[in-house]
Amino acid sequence: MPAVPPQPGPPAPAPQTPPPDSAPDPAPARRTAFAEGFDQVRAAATTEPGRLRIIGAALALLVVLFGAVTAWQTNDRATAADDVLNKSQPLSSAAADIYLYLADANTTASSGFLVGGQESADSRDRYEKDIARAAAGLVKAASNSDPDSPAAKTVAELNTLLPEYKGLVEQARTYNRQGFPVGGAYLRYANEKMQEEMLPKAQNLYTSENQRLRADYADATPYPWAAIGLGVLALAGLAWAQHRNYRRTNRVLNHGLVAATATATVVLLWLVVGHTVARAGLEDSYDHGVRSLNVLHDARIASLKARGNENLTLVARGAETVVKKNAQGEDVTYDAYDYDFGKDMDTLSKGLAEASKLADDSSGAEPVTAAQGNMKVWKERHAAARKQDDYGNYEEALKRVIGGKGATGECFDSVDHNLQLALDHEDSEFQQSAADGLDAMTGLSVGAAVLAVLGAAGAVLGIGRRLSEYR
Repeated sequence: MPAVPPQPGPPAPAPQTPPPDSAPDPAPARRTAFAEGFDQVRAAATTEPGRLRIIGAALALLVVLFGAVTAWQTNDRATAADDVLNKSQPLSSAAADIYLYLADANTTASSGFLVGGQESADSRDRYEKDIARAAAGLVKAASNSDPDSPAAKTVAELNTLLPEYKGLVEQARTYNRQGFPVGGAYLRYANEKMQEEMLPKAQNLYTSENQRLRADYADATPYPWAAIGLGVLALAGLAWAQHRNYRRTNRVLNHGLVAATATATVVLLWLVVGHTVARAGLEDSYDHGVRSLNVLHDARIASLKARGNENLTLVARGAETVVKKNAQGEDVTYDAYDYDFGKDMDTLSKGLAEASKLADDSSGAEPVTAAQGNMKVWKERHAAARKQDDYGNYEEALKRVIGGKGATGECFDSVDHNLQLALDHEDSEFQQSAADGLDAMTGLSVGAAVLAVLGAAGAVLGIGRRLSEYR
């Protein structure tokens, strides 16, 4: 049978070409590394080994974070406590000493002036030492003040005023030796410069240093709540991990997790107990040290100002007066320096009463009680001296003020001596309490960091031991 030739089929369709303005379909967007990593972690979390790795990493991070925050917060508080003990409080006392030396120099100058033409060598020597100590205190304050701070400005102003004051005192002495009455006027000018310019600036310096001291206490005493909270959280996490391990394996102990729990517990207890002891020591140093020191400094300043005004009452001999209203509302003229003497003695009386309340042992109370007795006698002798001066018996009044036994100067010296004894005792109390507070935090920051690293290593090893069971 003859072969049938193939029949031609329908023509093949022509290839289609895309329009020139069409674009190919966009490729699917690539996922971010974070998203891919999250999917891997989520996938791993569906298996027990993956969960264990996540738990181990979280525990290690939590323990290390606890140690780091503990080290940071305790180091800050230890630094502030060290500043309290070795910087701000000594500077506060140094500022108070500047005031005291200036006030004592002014008092000594007026006392020497009353002696007559030639003051004693002891009086001259005491004045010169006061001026030199005040100048040395200003140098120390300048070296510890920030360049543009108000304290630095005050120190610079006092350094300018001190030579001016010395010049006025020397002129007063020169004229006094020559018997010229103008010497008294120069001494009054010197006293005005001291009372109205120098002592207020010294008081401002003392106030600013006290503010710095209070700021250091505020930095040293707060509890480190962030570290304590992280410590509790770390212990809770470790306890949960061990409980989970027990439920899955019936094994009571995992040595690595137990070691991590032990180190975290030690750090937390050390932190809480150490800071509690440190806080107690610092608060005691403030309540029974700094507060007493401030009150005693103020009382001693009041006694020095009172003595200076008592002397100037005799120097001025009524040349300076002030008008004040009495209890009946009537205007009464008073001797200006004697009026200020009365105000200073009231301040001294209140300061000694407060110091007596703050004294917490016999060593601190006895000199304050003695100073109160001296002050009472001082008032009585001063009243007797003023009566003699009012009667025109100037020489007798002078004898009752600057004479030897039985004079008001004897009472002033006793008050000053007893206040110095009380200041020495309270400073010793401060030093002991503040040092105890600082010692309680010694080594805590370094110890916390080391123990935290060991605890994190224990957590990782404990989880690693479980992971090894799946290999």
